[in-house]
Amino acid sequence: MSTAVTGLSVVAPTGLGVADYWAATLGGGSAIGPLTRFDAGRYPSRLAGQITGFEAADHLPDKLLPQTDRMTRLALTAADWAIADAGLTDRALSPFDVGVITASASGGFEFGQDELRKLWSAGSRHVSAYQSFAWFYAVNSGQISIRGGFKGPSGVVVGEQAGGLDALAQARRQIRRGIPAVVSGGVDASLCPWGWVAQLASGRISTGADPTRAYLPFDTAADGHVPGEGGAILVLEDAAAARARGRRVYGEIAGYGATFDPRPGPGRTSALRAAIDVALRDSGAAPGEVDVVFADGAAVPELDRAEAAALRAVFGVRGVPVALPKAGTGRLYSGGGPVDVAAALLSLRDGVIPPAPHVRPDPGHGLDLVVGASRPATLRTALVLARGHHGFNSALVLRR
Repeated sequence: MSTAVTGLSVVAPTGLGVADYWAATLGGGSAIGPLTRFDAGRYPSRLAGQITGFEAADHLPDKLLPQTDRMTRLALTAADWAIADAGLTDRALSPFDVGVITASASGGFEFGQDELRKLWSAGSRHVSAYQSFAWFYAVNSGQISIRGGFKGPSGVVVGEQAGGLDALAQARRQIRRGIPAVVSGGVDASLCPWGWVAQLASGRISTGADPTRAYLPFDTAADGHVPGEGGAILVLEDAAAARARGRRVYGEIAGYGATFDPRPGPGRTSALRAAIDVALRDSGAAPGEVDVVFADGAAVPELDRAEAAALRAVFGVRGVPVALPKAGTGRLYSGGGPVDVAAALLSLRDGVIPPAPHVRPDPGHGLDLVVGASRPATLRTALVLARGHHGFNSALVLRR
């Protein structure tokens, strides 16, 4: 059974909606700049990929606004767009035939911070911040289900940056079990003081002050990533059923693999290559059939070396073009993988690989990193990689 993507939406620092995001991405656009959502002057890192021009009241009913924070508002808007793109709004399917499976990583911080403020207020009797944070993981999936009237399988996957790909894989499993359609992907937004401190604790955030030289995966100047907000929501369906109801298909999710790194120590290497191997076997594709890789791009030197080594081991030195459009958005945590999947599907559709803005590739990595300008190419198969903090590795194979 083939799993097709029939609906697609993007909310990213470089563009709201697929058309704006894709135009900016192909042009090598970057939205990394000074963090303005709060006063970051006292923090060592002060740059972020922020979404501008988003007014929730323009997209959602007034009654939803007091109940939600920025992450949920972005996710609900993206879900509305993807559902409309897939034609699910015409009630072609029963509510029990549509599930919702999303990813979450850091977006609950802003909601939890607001709850803490309420606790500090005299006489407040709100739930604890811990309870609100734990509960928030399920909010996006539940809110999308309620808003769309969907009553199929629902769930949330938590795997940091890798979680967005894991959610799409779980949605694919549900399609294979007979659920006709699943709304999936991920959106994150945690550009608030509490969330910022938590992210800084990872030790992987760039402290650079120049937006053009702060997030530089596979560059000799790489010294950490820049956080961002946003993500992508996709609609997955059985390919045959989607075509039977006349829906356009962006592409197929053909393979998936996930591994977990061992505890650091002598002789213990990253398990990313194993995730790639599993995904390729699952798809039935040989390494030579992959036309482009959308890399994870941690911009932490040792992590970049490990990813480059995995890619060389599978594809050879400069054996496949590598794309890194996230260099212009920052890392979007659970939203990052789905945005890369959206970019990969659009690349397959249009026969073009977007460039990584500002990056000057270190030749020592042995990668054919696309920089400077978009590269026309004949594309049929794409590989998307994502790694989460503490050892998560995920790989997804897409076919045109």
